[in-house]
Amino acid sequence: MDDRTSAPSSLGTDWVLGDDGLHFRRGARVILLDRADRVLLARGHDVDQPERSWWFTIGGGIDPGESEADAAVREVHEETGIRLAAEALVGPVYTRSAVFDFYRRHCRQDEVLYLARLDDDHELSRAGWTDVELDVVDEMRWWHLPELRAVEIEVFPEGLADLVEPLLGGWDGVTRHLGTGRG
Repeated sequence: MDDRTSAPSSLGTDWVLGDDGLHFRRGARVILLDRADRVLLARGHDVDQPERSWWFTIGGGIDPGESEADAAVREVHEETGIRLAAEALVGPVYTRSAVFDFYRRHCRQDEVLYLARLDDDHELSRAGWTDVELDVVDEMRWWHLPELRAVEIEVFPEGLADLVEPLLGGWDGVTRHLGTGRG
């Protein structure tokens, strides 16, 4: 591999150096809701800034040859232990391009965000976590939207509670682009 396609080992092989000079990958994320309309988020930190942490939706990179929906289902299982059927995914309800610093690298992830609702309680598991996730993900938690609005640390995507609220009654079938943002 040459420097244009090789990924920094700390980020993983799914990251490539893009034409814009940023390490890039495509991602699939899931806004996972339980019966009480709580959203499941993970809280993580960067090795460069262990004092800074943020909440984010479940998901990650799309493997070569993998569909966005298959990646979303796989990521939910790996990160939470919850097995979703692809038919449980709604959307994608949102798309976005996130630019951020991680593992001392400038990164961009173009991602789709699906919605999925769980009908049963599930015990969360870290059994499928990668070494990177074990290193930087600190916890997972279910959030009621009013609680999420009051969180003092960063939440990604920005304004997540306001993005989730109109989806509680069902999705209107329109995929909305959130633009380019941090995290």
